[in-house]
Amino acid sequence: MALAGVRVLELAGLAPAPFCGMILADFGAKVVRVDKINSTIGSDTMARGKRSIALNLKNPEGVRVLKTLCKQSDVLIEPFRHGVMEGLGLGPDVLLKENPQLIYARLTGYGQSGKYAKSAGHDINYVSISGVLSRLGKKHEPPTFPMNLLADFAGGSYACALGIILSLFERSKSGRGQVVDSSMVEGAAYLASFVYKTQKLGLWSQARGENLLDGGAPFYSTYMTTDGKYMAVGALEPQFYKELIKGLELDPSDLPSQMDISEWPKLRKLFTEKFLEKTQEQWCQVFDGTDACVTPVLSFDEVAEHPHNKERGSFITNEEGELSPRPAPVLSRTPGVPALSRDPLVGDNTYEVLSEHGFSSKEISDLQASGVIACNKPKSQL
Repeated sequence: MALAGVRVLELAGLAPAPFCGMILADFGAKVVRVDKINSTIGSDTMARGKRSIALNLKNPEGVRVLKTLCKQSDVLIEPFRHGVMEGLGLGPDVLLKENPQLIYARLTGYGQSGKYAKSAGHDINYVSISGVLSRLGKKHEPPTFPMNLLADFAGGSYACALGIILSLFERSKSGRGQVVDSSMVEGAAYLASFVYKTQKLGLWSQARGENLLDGGAPFYSTYMTTDGKYMAVGALEPQFYKELIKGLELDPSDLPSQMDISEWPKLRKLFTEKFLEKTQEQWCQVFDGTDACVTPVLSFDEVAEHPHNKERGSFITNEEGELSPRPAPVLSRTPGVPALSRDPLVGDNTYEVLSEHGFSSKEISDLQASGVIACNKPKSQL
């Protein structure tokens, strides 16, 4: 796989860092999650393909163990608030001095500098000060946040993974590691570059929810069907709009101009009434195979069985029957191959990981006895 041989340490945290680690694991990296020693239940729901060690970083010996692991690793993913790692004596200045090739990835909401660097926050806060939230939602309603996908995972996990891979590529030429300062605020804003860079084109000249691509246009929206499901319509270009009108069995001569904003409420009313005449499946039969840009809004229970997704194998099921998307993008020679086994329990792999890093059985036993590590294995194995 593309990242085969890359060794990653992921300090256990909330969702963005675990997803970043899972991306790397899906594409072949050896990812070890470093859990807190007193964790009994792992909160990482994106631990696919990882191993787990349990380590007490509040103990100087635990810090020493992590430093030893970092000396033999390529990447460290760190999800804590600004200053936490420095307080533990594990800041980038220390670890990069001991391993100059280390990629030290810091994934936080606000980044490593600025007024909010030490402040708590969540996706909704990060996307709000990125400017993007102000553009999301319906007219005459408060801004609508897109679950916690935009900042946490797109602007956070994915952007951080990109930063790590860019740094690994650069290291192949310079031989030097570096710090990745991945801010979810900036990641979300960067994803919205199209919106920022089209301000002068008139695409966003109307109020929120009244523009071409934010729900204002009736031909770029969703509609309920007679069985209570929905269809998504994205017939922007004239030729696609023509196919939409044909499928809806509307007479073009009876309709206002597509781009007459003042007439959009009338068009929306007509489209709403038409879509309520058939079931979702019936509309799929009408529009499948056309260029009307009309597709069903699928639930999580339906996606894997949709003919397109099924043909591509877009979704996978692990040995516990859990459905999830396969790694993306798809590489022709070295695609991601996700592990299908169960996720690791906290401390599942402490013994084997430390052994691989040169710790003797006695050292591991002593560390466990002193409360520096925890092993989710019978002590007789030590």
